[in-house]
Amino acid sequence: MATTKENETHKSNVALTSVLAAVGLTGMKVVVGVLTGSLGILAEAAHSGLDLIAALITYLAVRISGKPADSDHRYGHGKVENLSALFETLLLLVTCVWIIYEALKRLLFRHIEVEVSVWSFVVMITSILVDINRSRMLYGAAKKYNSQALEADALHFSTDIWSSSVVILGLICVKLSEWFPAVSFLKLADSIAAMGVAVIVIYVSIELGIRTVQGLLDTAPKGMPEDIKHAVEQVKGVNDCHQIRIRRSGPYLFIDAHVLVEPHQTLEEAHLLIDKIETVILKIAPGADVTIHPEPIPHVD
Repeated sequence: MATTKENETHKSNVALTSVLAAVGLTGMKVVVGVLTGSLGILAEAAHSGLDLIAALITYLAVRISGKPADSDHRYGHGKVENLSALFETLLLLVTCVWIIYEALKRLLFRHIEVEVSVWSFVVMITSILVDINRSRMLYGAAKKYNSQALEADALHFSTDIWSSSVVILGLICVKLSEWFPAVSFLKLADSIAAMGVAVIVIYVSIELGIRTVQGLLDTAPKGMPEDIKHAVEQVKGVNDCHQIRIRRSGPYLFIDAHVLVEPHQTLEEAHLLIDKIETVILKIAPGADVTIHPEPIPHVD
């Protein structure tokens, strides 16, 4: 079984590989976008550029979140992952504003000829293949280590798959307008495709932003408090389970709960009961840090 240090090293390596992939994709898209004048490709380059920044932030966040708890951070440093995801969301929204602004300018006020070459398709197809590989690897690591930062990075790359596909469709339409003058209006497809990219990114940004804010506000996973209460109250010797508090800190989950138990138990008996309760909770939330506070059933005269 891998040690905690080995797990953190693997997470960091996955995040670093994501950074290197983003560097390569951004560079390719910038060069081809400038040479062809394609706003769709330049929009994708900007998107990939922010993905690069996001990947760097993810890499740093993963490294910092793996540090153990200390005197100033009693719950560890996991919230750094939530903060990095929030920053990524803001970066994506800034990208969308620029893409929509530039696309509207080209559609309404300024016409720019787009040169569609074989390199336009090569760079976008390469981008899709890299994104598929990276998103799968990141999603796998995110699920294995319960890492919101890696999941956010995976979401970036999987979004790029769809947005790159939209850009390719736009480039095909521009090419068709050159071959068939009767459909010259398809020249606008590149700018429209760029706006399509922006719409996709906005949707993902909002989704990611909501989840990030929920993490920062310690929103409990939906349905988990009820599941824990029901499961714990089925444990023999537990009369009631209440005051259940759940908070997520990056990849870590902390659960506190109070239980009413029979009085006059020995310390050993109480300890064994608490162990049983923790085992039940860990079946619902594997890997969680569980703290149980036992209380005697109030005496009724």
